[in-house]
Amino acid sequence: MDRRAFVADTLGSAAGLTLPRADSVNTAHLGELREGLRSLIALDDAYGGGDIRSLAVRHLRRIRRVINTANYSESIGRQLHLLAGESAEHCGWLCYDADEQDPARRYWGEALATANMIRDPGLEVLVLASLSMQAIHEDRPRDGFELARAARRRAESLESPVLLSLLAAREARALAGMRDDHGARQCLAQAMRLASRPGRGRPTPSWAAFHGPAELDFVQGLLYTEAGHHRAAVPFLRAALSRQDRAYGRNRALYQLTLARSLVRAGEVDEGAAEARGTLEQLVEVESGRVTRRLAEVRDLLAATNAAAARESVEALSAYVRRG
Repeated sequence: MDRRAFVADTLGSAAGLTLPRADSVNTAHLGELREGLRSLIALDDAYGGGDIRSLAVRHLRRIRRVINTANYSESIGRQLHLLAGESAEHCGWLCYDADEQDPARRYWGEALATANMIRDPGLEVLVLASLSMQAIHEDRPRDGFELARAARRRAESLESPVLLSLLAAREARALAGMRDDHGARQCLAQAMRLASRPGRGRPTPSWAAFHGPAELDFVQGLLYTEAGHHRAAVPFLRAALSRQDRAYGRNRALYQLTLARSLVRAGEVDEGAAEARGTLEQLVEVESGRVTRRLAEVRDLLAATNAAAARESVEALSAYVRRG
């Protein structure tokens, strides 16, 4: 199925949701607005945010307009503000995925202000976790660690082991960036223990549903990569790819390219080239700035090897980057 056509059709359905009249907003209207956000998040998980971001911004503007022009009860108003904060957070995520970090920061700042205004710990944890991820991406590991630690403190009251596991894994990533390998291993071990507590605590927030064995294997592989142990990273990255749910198309592409990168750095150029080529079929369905950047990184690593077996892959990857 053509990605652009499918996403356009689905987004058209989301855009067609009934708009509440300016003089009455009820739970049905609220449910329609929330379903619009849910649809956008599901499409982003599968296909990346490239085709989705503009409608996500429009959806946020719609919610802001409803908040400022409609009549509603106090309880509906709180839910509208929460939905606006969640939508702003998702717009920030889509900008982050496109590698547009300044607008991501602005949307996340708006979402955090909303969380503080309505005193919603769940939204606050979500935004702090996102800001931690961004700080790690921007090579600000100390900031990433402090943000993840702050998120974890606030998440204690939510009593969700999977959420606490996710935040511990994010702390591990930040500590690895700080070259604290011992601390990173300890945090990852704690993340694994928390994730293995089935049936305890409150349900996992929907935004954290991606976190599980695949993500923990991926983080373990990244910790080895940060430490320069590329060969040791390979089995964990393979396990992450094999365990990842196919509903997360962008994550699968990112996992496979990260595996290709570690293979090349470990001297397994032929295997790395094969894994990199294997992502191209997936990338027909995925549009993500982060994935494209990782693909260009793998292409450059392969080109630097000057190996005959890598040339075909370099040409194929270069053609994809040019199209992007």
